[in-house]
Amino acid sequence: MRIDRLRLFEVALPLVHGFQTSSHRKTALDHILIEATDAEGRTGWGEIASPADPFYGSETTETAWTIALRHLVPAVLGVEWDTPEQLEASWRRVRGHEFAKAGFSSAGWDLHARAQGLSLATALGGSRTEVVAGVSLGIEPTIDDLLAQVERQRDAGYGRVKLKIAPGWDVEPVRAVRAAHPHLDLHVDANGAYPDDDAAAEVFRVLDEAELTMIEQPFAPRDFVAHARLQQSIETPICLDESVVDLGDLRTMLALDAGRILNIKVSRMGGLSVARAAHDLAAEAGVPVWCGGMHEYGVGRAANVAISSLPNFTLPSDVSGSDKYFTRDVVTPPVVAHEGRVTVPAAPGIGHDIDLEWVRQNTSRSFDTDRSDG
Repeated sequence: MRIDRLRLFEVALPLVHGFQTSSHRKTALDHILIEATDAEGRTGWGEIASPADPFYGSETTETAWTIALRHLVPAVLGVEWDTPEQLEASWRRVRGHEFAKAGFSSAGWDLHARAQGLSLATALGGSRTEVVAGVSLGIEPTIDDLLAQVERQRDAGYGRVKLKIAPGWDVEPVRAVRAAHPHLDLHVDANGAYPDDDAAAEVFRVLDEAELTMIEQPFAPRDFVAHARLQQSIETPICLDESVVDLGDLRTMLALDAGRILNIKVSRMGGLSVARAAHDLAAEAGVPVWCGGMHEYGVGRAANVAISSLPNFTLPSDVSGSDKYFTRDVVTPPVVAHEGRVTVPAAPGIGHDIDLEWVRQNTSRSFDTDRSDG
């Protein structure tokens, strides 16, 4: 197989509801879609879902665009490959920039699956026909606003709700949600916002009594020692997200008992192949995993659904329906959740068509290897 043409589209879409984390607020997204076309004219699609600003991590839409055009496009164009892993080997010299790599990885996997006549889930080794979806709720202006959001998602059929927390917005909102929904599958995510000090320890001691499914990434990325120390002092499982970028990080987490649940994000880990390897390593260690999201459009969301069909994704994943985020998605049909479950597509590749007209209408810049002017 050989990729003979690549097209990139930077696409901006507004969010249905603004989203606030411990570091920033967003009301719209700018993601990069990648179309890879092989010598036979087949296409595969991927999505670079990096945030616009360097708050979740160091990558941004701008850095991803630069790395893609200067390094990843030249690395994959015209290269002969039989498996997605062989394609990914073409950019092994590029360090970091996992979000950018993930977009090309997903495009390669989609193209590979379509060429084999397989769904992406089947090509990855998935076995589920549907996956349980959860929702992630941001920091709201008031606790009443948060309770209204939780109620809305519960009414939509979602059985797991994740709450973003930050210093000053933690104990009271969690108490309010737990009091209103005593049996809700509830977990919290700090995105590394807390310092490793006595005040934070007290917050997590109180949250330990809220019967949470997990406390996600309380401390700074890759501060494994702080997470291990906290895990020893509380019963609630700690889940690591930003701390685990590669398999070496996962091995450190396991060796130090720095977390007992893993959030696998395809974007954060650099693509579907390494995400699948992380799933396998965690399964061997008896650590459950779930698939986190970066508010992906339908292309990246479909890849998340596919990876979530693997057997050790035993906790609800962030693969909720497109309508929770976008009035109109870039894929048809959109990703749909029924009673908190998403059907794993059986059609070849990601199982969705690209709404190319809508993509073009919302594209701020593009690149095409078949055009000398870019």
